[in-house]
Amino acid sequence: MQMPALLEEVSRAHHARPPATPAQIDAFEQRAGWRLDADLRAFYLHCDGADLFGTDAPAFSFFPLAEIRRARVTMRKKDTDKAGPASWYALCDVRDSNYILLDVSHQLDGRYPIRDGYNEAFPDPAYCRQIARSFSEFLAGALRSDGRWFWLPEQ
Repeated sequence: MQMPALLEEVSRAHHARPPATPAQIDAFEQRAGWRLDADLRAFYLHCDGADLFGTDAPAFSFFPLAEIRRARVTMRKKDTDKAGPASWYALCDVRDSNYILLDVSHQLDGRYPIRDGYNEAFPDPAYCRQIARSFSEFLAGALRSDGRWFWLPEQ
């Protein structure tokens, strides 16, 4: 599914926040030190975060740009290499202190891969494995999940 169709579904069936402005995106990129890929830029220009499958306890709560932090800061409250890789960012809260992580250390076909931010084993890459090749691939799976976490394929 292409990003425009995914974004339309987010707005139609879920809770999308108002869009980020180009100035907010620029400020985020300056603060973070990396640029949003095409999927993320489209998402944030469409909505500055979103809650999927409810608003009281959403299954997936995508952070607004102003709340995206390194995963080690979000999950361990420390910004040191011992607390996790500097290139992993918490993008989405998925309940029980677990997160969806964006790995900005490299791109696959111009997109950043997505990792499972499994809190109990963070930052072990064996447990915080790659779960999608891109944000759009992850978002498509999340939208099809009916709010369940166990839709992810075994790898």
